Amino acid sequence: MKMYFLSSIVFLLTFITSPVNAQVQDEQQNYVVLTKKIPQLQPIFLTAEALAQEDGKNFGKFEVIICGQTVKELGDKEMMQKYINKAKEHNVELIACGFSLKKFGVDRKDISPELRVVENGILHNLQLQKKGYTSISL
Repeated sequence: MKMYFLSSIVFLLTFITSPVNAQVQDEQQNYVVLTKKIPQLQPIFLTAEALAQEDGKNFGKFEVIICGQTVKELGDKEMMQKYINKAKEHNVELIACGFSLKKFGVDRKDISPELRVVENGILHNLQLQKKGYTSISL
């Protein structure tokens, strides 16, 4: 009787915990990086590539928010196109901080339309962290 009872508990626990374990394993790993220097994009792409390999099918979104004075460089479309191509290659979305664009006098029309602009990069970063994104600022 004891053995039957213990077997039943083990059997039930197996079915109760399996969906929970499957759910944890299937969670997407999302990342956000806030950077103030365009040259940091290259090592960020290498990081995204390494995390994609490590996470496998659980690799989710990887966003890079560009803010601060470096937004002036976003107007160099030839230079930025190289970074945009690399970003696409590594499934990274490049985002410009609208607050920084405004502060440093960069017109949105002067940057590539492939860059998404958010009104406030710091706020966007914090909102993503609230959604569970892993975040780092450089």
